[in-house]
Parts: sequence; C-alpha cells; structure tokens
Amino acid sequence: MSKRELKKYLEQLSNEHLQEQIIELYEKFPLVKVYYDFVFKPNEDKLIDEAKAKILNEYFPTKRRKPKTRRSIAQKSIKHFINLGMDAFLLSDLMLFNLEVMLKYSKQKPQTSDAFYKSFLSSFGQLITYLTENGLTANYRDRVEAAVLEISRQNWPNLFAFELIMERL
Repeated sequence: MSKRELKKYLEQLSNEHLQEQIIELYEKFPLVKVYYDFVFKPNEDKLIDEAKAKILNEYFPTKRRKPKTRRSIAQKSIKHFINLGMDAFLLSDLMLFNLEVMLKYSKQKPQTSDAFYKSFLSSFGQLITYLTENGLTANYRDRVEAAVLEISRQNWPNLFAFELIMERL
C-alpha cells in the first residue's frame, strides 16, 4: 500500500475507528508501543544514561572479569535513538561517549585486532557525519580533536584515515 492510498483509507475512517486501530497497533507491535512511550514521555536523559551504562559495561564490566567489547551494543542504541528522533545534541554526546570509552579501553589494553580499529573508524565516521548534518560541529570539536590526539598518542595503524575524516569537520 502506498502512502497516498493509506491517507485515502484513513480519511474514510471515523475518529473512533482511527483510535481503535491505533490502540490495536500499540498492543500488537512492540515498536509502536516504544514509539508512543517515547513521544509522550521522552525522558531522554534516563535513556541516554542507561545506554551509557551498557556501553561502559561492555568495556569495563562490573560483574564479570573479561570485557566483551562489542561495538554492536552501542550501535543498536544509537540506531534506536535515531529512529525515535531523539535530540541530536544528546545523541551526539552518546556517540562521543562510546568513542571515548573505546579509547580509554585501548589505552589500558593495547589492541592487536584490525577489527577493533576498523570498527572505531566506522563509528568515528558516523559521528562526524552526524555532527555535520545536524550543525553540531562547533559544540563537539574539542572532544573530537582530543579523541584524534589520543589516537595519535596511541599510534594507531589507521591514524591517517582518522585525520582524513577529521578534515570533514
């Protein structure tokens, strides 16, 4: 069904029928429930804090000995918040927090895996693109530059790629 056909169908329904359908969608599909919960009670700060705790626990666990270091945990949260339409300022902070935690972990435990460096580069590129698209480069320039400086100090093999991406900022 196209968007135009959907509009035409919805125009034919009474308010009561529209309400019934929305309630049915809310009960039937968890994503719709999450969306409406966010729209009516965003509580963005709490969601960001929970996501930060998850990310931190990936690299510096409190209950287990060995860190899992899964980048996917942060990426899922970031993608979910983008889909919900979270405030760009808060989301940028979360993206930077993720990179800063990865850098701190790498400083404590130097990496030999190319996958770690590639995933970090991917996250960095996503951050720079997001900052540029949302006009937030001035707000986060210092933190981004500090991250690139730390990458340089740690002598990462793909430093040149970070510097190239940094030029877009």
